[in-house]
Amino acid sequence: MTKIALITGASSGLGQEFVKQLDTDNEVEEFYVIARRKDRLLQLQRYTKKPVIAIPLDLTDINSIYHLEHLLKTNNVTITVLIVAAGLGKIGKTNHLSLKDTNTMIDLNVKAAVDTTLIALPYMQKGARIIEIASVAGMNPMPYFNIYAASKAFLISFSKALHYELQKDGIKVTCLCPYWVKDTEFIQTASTTNKHRYTNYTLATYKKNVVKKALKDLNHNKYMSTPSIVASLTNVLSNLVPDPIIMKILDTYSKL
Repeated sequence: MTKIALITGASSGLGQEFVKQLDTDNEVEEFYVIARRKDRLLQLQRYTKKPVIAIPLDLTDINSIYHLEHLLKTNNVTITVLIVAAGLGKIGKTNHLSLKDTNTMIDLNVKAAVDTTLIALPYMQKGARIIEIASVAGMNPMPYFNIYAASKAFLISFSKALHYELQKDGIKVTCLCPYWVKDTEFIQTASTTNKHRYTNYTLATYKKNVVKKALKDLNHNKYMSTPSIVASLTNVLSNLVPDPIIMKILDTYSKL
């Protein structure tokens, strides 16, 4: 039985960085990597000495979920690491976002994340590890990033409960909540629909540091990883400051 790391959103950004850093993990023998761009997935082989199985899928399509489920059933694998990194964000006033962008955010950030996790769990045993990538945006309602923040709030809640449920099975679950990560495609993609200035990237982090901290927190079985000062401070304030005040602060900060 082959021990695999299953990573969604692996063609770039944090997903790609997880492939790089998990290459030295003794509990990973192969990478099953998922994204829409097959050519980008195949390029991951340059970053790892271990085999990379490219699985080009659009996880917003339920047929892709069924295809992945069938693939796992027909291969003799055990999933030792699951990284749910596929995600999409669009910046803008809520009524300026297209119905397509809105639905894609919900389908990818929420439905695909849950579906991938559910079909992976039967192939995970004691000692397996899961990282669900949410965001600091999910800690509070966020004006002009509303749908994305709401979808990540769902994922934070889902991950916390999953962490609790799977402890007795010996499976670790960590919800990764990064601040802006400057060396990924996310900022550029999120800003393409921007009709409001909500793009203050001061103190943005780097993917290498984010992933390194996430894996460390996962190994310590922390239910949440906040890999920067901004992320940690936001987590604290979200539990102390009422939402209307937080939203006013965020709106003001975005215009600095």
